[in-house]
Amino acid sequence: MTTVAPGTTALDRDWWKTATVYQIYPRSFADANGDGMGDLPGITSRVDYLAALGVDAVWLSPFYPSALADGGYDVDDYRDVDPRLGTLADFDTMAAALHAAGIKVIVDIVPNHTSNAHPWFLEAVAAGRGSRARERYVIRDGSGAHGAEPPNDWESLFGGSAWEPLGDGQWYFHHFAREQPDLNWEDPEVRADFRTTLRFWADRGVDGFRVDVAHGLVKDLSEPYAPWREVAETLRADGSHPLWDRDDVHEIYAEWRAVFNEYDPPRFAVAEAAVHPSRRARYADPQGLGQAFNFAMQEADFDLADFRATIEAGLADVEVTGSTTTWLLGCHDTPRVATRYGLPLAAGERAQQVARQWLLSDGRAPEVDLALGLRRARAAILVLLALPGSTYIYQGDELGLPEVGDLPPEALQDPMAVRSSTEKGRDGCRVPLPWTTTGPSLGFGSGGSHLPQPASFAAYAVEAQEGDPTSTLSLYRQALALRSELNRGPELHWVDAGPEVLDLERPGGWRCVTNFGPRPVDLPTGRLLLTSGDLVDGRLPADTTAWVATS
Repeated sequence: MTTVAPGTTALDRDWWKTATVYQIYPRSFADANGDGMGDLPGITSRVDYLAALGVDAVWLSPFYPSALADGGYDVDDYRDVDPRLGTLADFDTMAAALHAAGIKVIVDIVPNHTSNAHPWFLEAVAAGRGSRARERYVIRDGSGAHGAEPPNDWESLFGGSAWEPLGDGQWYFHHFAREQPDLNWEDPEVRADFRTTLRFWADRGVDGFRVDVAHGLVKDLSEPYAPWREVAETLRADGSHPLWDRDDVHEIYAEWRAVFNEYDPPRFAVAEAAVHPSRRARYADPQGLGQAFNFAMQEADFDLADFRATIEAGLADVEVTGSTTTWLLGCHDTPRVATRYGLPLAAGERAQQVARQWLLSDGRAPEVDLALGLRRARAAILVLLALPGSTYIYQGDELGLPEVGDLPPEALQDPMAVRSSTEKGRDGCRVPLPWTTTGPSLGFGSGGSHLPQPASFAAYAVEAQEGDPTSTLSLYRQALALRSELNRGPELHWVDAGPEVLDLERPGGWRCVTNFGPRPVDLPTGRLLLTSGDLVDGRLPADTTAWVATS
């Protein structure tokens, strides 16, 4: 089937190259039916909010039927909606409302694994050794007497063995939770079924796809197995890793590109590919997915050298791929940026690692300077929105939400927290959004929230920020409105403004200036467009960004 949009322009086809994309974690965005879990009608009810924010697209984390062993990334059915979140009709209503507001729709595709409740896996378990059904999954004979031991010593990313027994001497492999058996992408039926899934959603009007674990589909499990101490190292520059970033994975994405190109405009895709930087371009190839996430800014500390190196590396990627790079400060997998930037760092420490240690202490140590973290988060988003390429915003960052570090053990849902003694998990950034300053769930829904919100969230609520021109929400709205006017081309020119100032010039005669030093600095001569914080006697204070029209 080919869907054609009459009058399609180059801008329509390439919207994703400069888009501002807002990530929605559906279960924590808005709850329309009051059951404590966000849903698709809840998203529909907030389309006006998204339009007022000024985003170009939304990316929906999985909303498919799931037992939620891993936040919905354990999928029971790729072509349906979890009944707790709505129906396919609700999806169509939501997509129509977003499109009517000029907002594109991107959905998450999870191709590395199904859930253990997927009909295919249930069939594989029941069918037994040597069956056709087992060929769809990565299944191997166990070791030892009667296959009683796992095939090798490989470990899951969520802790513990990566192998689970099927009860007959065979074991299935799972990169992640035991409820997420890995698919065998050498099987033609697996490949064909996912092409059907891509068409299913594209035919419903989906504009693009975020591809989960895009670098993990193709594996080499030929014997003899390498010991885990060698396999645990994942970033290789030559495609030789048995589990990650193998060259053959791009044959799959070439097939997907053929599907995307059946539509006009072609459907868009972005790869979640945690690979060696030298190999990221393969995923952004126009004959493949077309774009790949660049996580370097999310991993960077609030530091001038980190920011400049990250920007230069991202722009260098563009020259190799012919695509555009992506910029993001956070997502559903990382502690919130306003908390990371407020953590004290000793020499040699990185914020991401300190944040994980902070979570293990239930948010008690080290002490977070939330005011500093928010100030830096506001400064950082203005840097990202000034850059060429596309920017991804995680829900709640536009409110300046901090990480919730003290969720009680009984509330935790992330399998990382259950299976690992060194990780608290990712629930702290998935706490439902506060929409109002009062109520049982601060406006999230009438029946409470599936993760408890701290009382402090009331001060960050949309209702509290709507009428405040100095609020973080107002800053995002102003910045996105200006970005739509100012972002005129891919060029970026560095201005030498000293050792503590990041200064970059964009086409059209405007500059983005960030003060990473401790003392106020002079701004360039021109018209002040926007600042992330108040000036001090006309000068730019520490941890603050300004946009200035210089011509």
